[in-house]
Amino acid sequence: MLCAMSSSTKRPVMAQRFRGYLPIVVDVETAGFDPIKDALLEIAAVTVRYGSSGRLEPDSTISCHVEPFPNANLNPESLAFTGIDPFHPLRLAKNETDALTHIFKPIRQAVKEQSCTRAILVGHNPFFDLGFINAAVERTKVKRNPFHPFSTFDTATLGGLMYGQTVLARVAKASGIEWDNESAHSAVYDAERTAEVFCHIVNRWSDMHQ
Repeated sequence: MLCAMSSSTKRPVMAQRFRGYLPIVVDVETAGFDPIKDALLEIAAVTVRYGSSGRLEPDSTISCHVEPFPNANLNPESLAFTGIDPFHPLRLAKNETDALTHIFKPIRQAVKEQSCTRAILVGHNPFFDLGFINAAVERTKVKRNPFHPFSTFDTATLGGLMYGQTVLARVAKASGIEWDNESAHSAVYDAERTAEVFCHIVNRWSDMHQ
């Protein structure tokens, strides 16, 4: 992973841009709205970096299908909405402990490479995504959660500020980003489009304030 460096301080630009936090764009798919009772089924995370042109851009995607935790609630309406069969053999899902470990390890590495203090979750209405991740961490007792426990960046808020739109698909279209309704509601697709939206808005804000 390349790290854009500031010539004056020799510290990566990212370490100076967001109060020392590394934005990590996250989307989860679940079997309901209650992070304590309902199953976490998919996690996707997209790292971002400053490229050689000095623009913020998506970097790497990490994703995982997740097995429902024991006695988890599986809301039929939520499963119908996402189209996820939690027990399909081809999902190759990991239990929550292994899933969190799989997602957290490269994020911690990215934080280290960019000389940041910790990760901050970026999402579209991210209280939902962070709530499910925090609940899974509490259940599994997985150590070294890289994310700030409550602070987030919200692309719904940023989209409302920049474009007067708060629905992800509409914010994406206003940003000039293609949106495929058939692919939406998978963690990877939504996280990658959200990452594009976040980078676009940050770059546009920078252009406006040069």
